[in-house]
Amino acid sequence: MKKFLAAVAASLVTVSAVAQTLPAPTVAAKSWLLLDVTSNQVIAAQDPDLRIEPASLTKIMTAYLVFGALRDKKLDLNQSVNVSTRAWKVDSSSSKMFIEPNKPVTINELLYGLIVQSGNDAAVALAEAVAGSEEAFVAQMNREAQRIGMKNSHYGNPHGLPSPENYATARDLSLLASRLISDFPEYYKTYYSTKSYTYNKITQPNRNRLLFLDPTVDGMKTGHTEAAGYCLISSAIRPNGTGQRRLLSVVTGTASDQVRAQESLKLLNWGYLNFDTVKLYSKGQAIATPEVWKGSQRQVKIGFDRDLYVTLPKGAAANLKPALERKDPLVAPVPLNSKVGTMKMMLDGKVVAEFPVQSLEQVDQAGIFGRAWDSIRMMMK
Repeated sequence: MKKFLAAVAASLVTVSAVAQTLPAPTVAAKSWLLLDVTSNQVIAAQDPDLRIEPASLTKIMTAYLVFGALRDKKLDLNQSVNVSTRAWKVDSSSSKMFIEPNKPVTINELLYGLIVQSGNDAAVALAEAVAGSEEAFVAQMNREAQRIGMKNSHYGNPHGLPSPENYATARDLSLLASRLISDFPEYYKTYYSTKSYTYNKITQPNRNRLLFLDPTVDGMKTGHTEAAGYCLISSAIRPNGTGQRRLLSVVTGTASDQVRAQESLKLLNWGYLNFDTVKLYSKGQAIATPEVWKGSQRQVKIGFDRDLYVTLPKGAAANLKPALERKDPLVAPVPLNSKVGTMKMMLDGKVVAEFPVQSLEQVDQAGIFGRAWDSIRMMMK
């Protein structure tokens, strides 16, 4: 996973440089970022590493940890939990799903309350269900943030009410949001596109206006406090050739609910209209079969452990050229998935993305005579 994240980080830098050749839209926000989730590449951004108050965008991490607990069978969607006084009494002036101490509630209901109704009471109840206490859950949030590479973020609570210990950046939030979508696609599909939810005879609409304005938008989360302004992480999936392509926008610090929706949709539309996502190689596809010295076989298939995509300005794909740099000579043993080179994608003489090339099969050492013969061959080469 560390190697994968490093490869992603390298591609983010190079593709952003290509995107800057196209004028980005003017966005009325404190900071913003547009990510192509399909290629894991930032298309454009403004102050993406500026520290901001995430408000209810905090609840994305809360949901991520709950989904992980469900995956690991530590929780069950139909499991009922008792509502603590602490969860019930969370800031009464803030958004709530209106759970009550004398009324057990299921994890499934709490997730709808957390994601659709943005309930701060639901956030505390889920934190207690996962970790036993809010404090223990916050510690888990921070460990998970570090694990997935959120370098400039910290959590002080599970809901996002103002706290000096609660801060993030647009870049970190885009990483978290894209990880939730890719790691838990079924839960994402179930909860984040739900337009309203009723609990305790109280129906509340999803505050993400884009769910009602654009049928390609299927998430994700709003946030608002006086200090944070109006924030929105939104994601859409639209056709891309014979497949589909997902973009994700992070917009923070806008002036109103309407503006955050308007600016988010502007970014999504701009990204789809001006950029293409091109599939380069398929997972397991052999891009070359270089010679192996002192091995049980003469050649090894090399390629990638995942499908590879790159995002480029429209019309630029025809000029894209691959440049494979190999670590020659390859001497056995060659473990499966070991790095054997780098694939650089060139556009007009510039590197726009680079990816580690791996061995797609294991090559063991040859016998003593085979190794001796290849030693002689290598000296004569």
